[in-house]
Amino acid sequence: MSEPVSRRVAVGCLLLFVVPAGAPIPESPGLPADVRGLLGDGQVVVRGRNSVVVGRRRGSLDDLARRADLAGRRVAAVFGGPVRAVVVVPASAEEAAGLARVGRVDGLAAVADGGRVIVVPEYFGRLSSVGKDVVLAHELTHVVAGTERLPVWLYEGVADYVGYRESGLPVKVAAAELAAEVRGGRLPRELPGPAAFAADGRDPVRLARAYQEAWMACRFLAHRFGEGTLVRLYRDARAVGVDQALAALGLSVATLTARWRDYVREQLG
Repeated sequence: MSEPVSRRVAVGCLLLFVVPAGAPIPESPGLPADVRGLLGDGQVVVRGRNSVVVGRRRGSLDDLARRADLAGRRVAAVFGGPVRAVVVVPASAEEAAGLARVGRVDGLAAVADGGRVIVVPEYFGRLSSVGKDVVLAHELTHVVAGTERLPVWLYEGVADYVGYRESGLPVKVAAAELAAEVRGGRLPRELPGPAAFAADGRDPVRLARAYQEAWMACRFLAHRFGEGTLVRLYRDARAVGVDQALAALGLSVATLTARWRDYVREQLG
């Protein structure tokens, strides 16, 4: 890989909107209201097999349409589908932050905002081909699966589980920062919470580890109980809360944490 996959590399923006399953792929001028005219004069629309990309430079949009199609297939393979996406590429990080209604997007290559995913082109463009595909699948998972009522480790971990699932990356490469900690004899003590994911740019290595810790927790659950059980856990946790959903597997947060720490040591040590 010429560039890291980590979301800490990022700035510019790509928005993905999920179209309801079975709906026709929209064409300009029949784009969703949020997208129609978003970029003003010079807007270019490119169609993929199951995606529409809106931006200003035709060449890069063709590639993004292909990647959006691939991301949709990867999400559908885990959560069901079809998944159909509309991708919008604004001009800058500032514009991306405005569309997401946040002050800044420092430290993240992509952010899901309700029904859309915002990715920043200046940094997104520096990722390897594998990294771009991982990030798109990760963020599209947020859009499709939802995050409400879930602990951050679960929704970020499942999104990375989908992103890395068909990437071909060895676990020690995908979790390089966490692996370095483990080799130094430092295991994480608890599942990462909201503070660990704060994208303030002050500790990008810690941010990368937070994603990797969450991914390893969900990777453990999929390996121990099966991918279908991981998806059911995710959906059940949204409905009844994570404690009750874990209890159905004979786990508490404390027992999961202990087993996850053992798994991290085994996989990355």
